[in-house]
Amino acid sequence: MDQEKKKPSITAPSMEPKWKRYLKSRMALRPPVDEDPRLLSDRMKSVILGLLALCACTPGFSSTIYFPAALFVLFMGIAPVFWASFSDHYHVRRCLSIASMLIFAVASLGSALITNIWGLVVLRCVQSIGSSCGQSVGAGVIADCYPLEKRGAAFGKYFFGVFFGPLLGPIIGGVLIISKDGWRATFWFCLALGLFAALIVFLLLPETYRDNAKFDLALPHSTPDPLPGLETVPATSVNEKSQLPNESSSSTVEIEEDRVTIVSTPQPPVAKARMNPLTPFFLLRHPFVLLTALVGGIAFGSMFAVETIIPSLYETKYNFNSWQTGLSYLGAGLGNLIGSVVGGQLSDRLLIRARKQRGRAMVEDRLTLNIWPCILLFMPFGLLLFGWMIEFNRSVWAGIIGFGCVTFGMTQVMASTSAYLVDATPGIGASVTAASNLVRMVIACALTLAANPMVAAIGPGYTTVLLAALAWVAAILLLIIKVYGERMRHASGFMG
Repeated sequence: MDQEKKKPSITAPSMEPKWKRYLKSRMALRPPVDEDPRLLSDRMKSVILGLLALCACTPGFSSTIYFPAALFVLFMGIAPVFWASFSDHYHVRRCLSIASMLIFAVASLGSALITNIWGLVVLRCVQSIGSSCGQSVGAGVIADCYPLEKRGAAFGKYFFGVFFGPLLGPIIGGVLIISKDGWRATFWFCLALGLFAALIVFLLLPETYRDNAKFDLALPHSTPDPLPGLETVPATSVNEKSQLPNESSSSTVEIEEDRVTIVSTPQPPVAKARMNPLTPFFLLRHPFVLLTALVGGIAFGSMFAVETIIPSLYETKYNFNSWQTGLSYLGAGLGNLIGSVVGGQLSDRLLIRARKQRGRAMVEDRLTLNIWPCILLFMPFGLLLFGWMIEFNRSVWAGIIGFGCVTFGMTQVMASTSAYLVDATPGIGASVTAASNLVRMVIACALTLAANPMVAAIGPGYTTVLLAALAWVAAILLLIIKVYGERMRHASGFMG
C-alpha cells in the first residue's frame, strides 16, 4: 500500500480540441508561463520582436502623422510609467499590449470624428497614452526572451520599429492630408493600424513574463557557462541531493541519471506589496539610471527636433509640398535601418569580446565601442551638415544625408543605452525603461517646442550647432557611466 501511495498520479491529456485550448489561452488575462521564454524557438522570438516593433512604432508614427504634437510627446513620456508598473506588479505583458492598442484605436476614431479643437487635444493625449505601452513593456518582453549576451541584437531590431514610426508618419501623413478627407484621413489610418495591431497581438503574441526565481535555477556542481549570463541547467552526478534556498518555499532537488525532480515544500503565503504606479519615477534617483536616460534623451530629442523643423524649412527653402516633404524622410529611415543592423551585429560581439579580455563580466560592457563614433562623430556631423547646407540653400540631398547620419548614430546609442539599463536592473526591465522613456520624452518635448522658434531667431545652422553641442555633452555623460557605472550601481544596491 505504501508503494502504491508513492506512485505519482498520471493525469490524462485534455480531450479538448486544439482550437478551443488555443482560444482559452488567448482569452486569459494572465495565462501561466510554464516554459522558460528564453527557450522559445528563434522563429517565435522573431515573431515576438516584430509584434513589439509594431506596437512600439505607433506612438512615434501617430505623433508625426499629424502636427503639432508637443503634448502628445509629453504624454508619451508619462504614460509608460503606469503601464510598466502594472506589468511588473501583476506579471503580465500580453494583455496590456492588447488593451493599449484598443485605447489607441478608440482615441483615433474619436479624433477622426471630433469637431472641437480642444476635444481633439484631449483625444490626442488619450491616443498617446494608448500607444505608449510598447515603449516600456516591450523592453520587459526582450528581457524575458533573451539572455544578456543576445539582447543587443534584439534591441537593435526592436528600436528599428520604435524609430521608424516617427519617420514613417510624415510620409504617410503627407499623402493622406491631400486626400478628400484631409487631416481626418490620418486618424482613420491610425484607427485601422490600432485595430490591426490589437488583432495580430491577440492572435500571435504569447505571455512572456519570466519569473526569474522559477527559471534561473542553478544546480550544485554545475559547470559555469563560458559566457557569463547564459542560463543552463546541466545534469550532475547520479543520486546527488542538495537543498536550494528559496525565499517563498524550500525545494529539494533530486537528480537521477539525467532526470531532475524538484520537490517543493509550500510555505505560508506572503502578502504581496501594493502596486505603486510611481515606482518607476523613483528609479531616476539612482545616478546611473538618470545619466543613461539623459544620454538617450539627448540622442532621441535631437532627432525629433530636426524632424520638427523639416516641414517648414523644406517648404520655404525648396518649395516642397506635403508629400515631397514626407518622402524626404526616407533618407532618415535608411539611416535608421542601417544603424539597427550594424548596431545589432556589433553590440553583442563587442560585449563578449570585452568580457573575454577582462576575464569577468561587467554590465558596462554593454556600452560597446561602436557607440562612441556614433555620438562623437556621426550625430554631430549629421546635424551640422543638415543645418548649414539648408542655411546656405544648398542641395536638399545634403540635408537628407545629414539627417540619415543622425538617425544612424541615434539608433545605436539608444539601443545600447536601453539594453544597458535592462541588464543593470534585472527583473524590472519595463519599469526602468519607462523611467528612461520619461526623461527621453521630456527632452524631446522641450526641444520640439524650442526648435522652430530657435530656427526663426538664429537660423537652422546655429540651431544645429546647439544640438551638436548637446550630443558632445551626452558623450561626456556616457564616459562617466562607462568609467564609474559599476561603482554607482553598487552604491545604489544593484550588484552584477
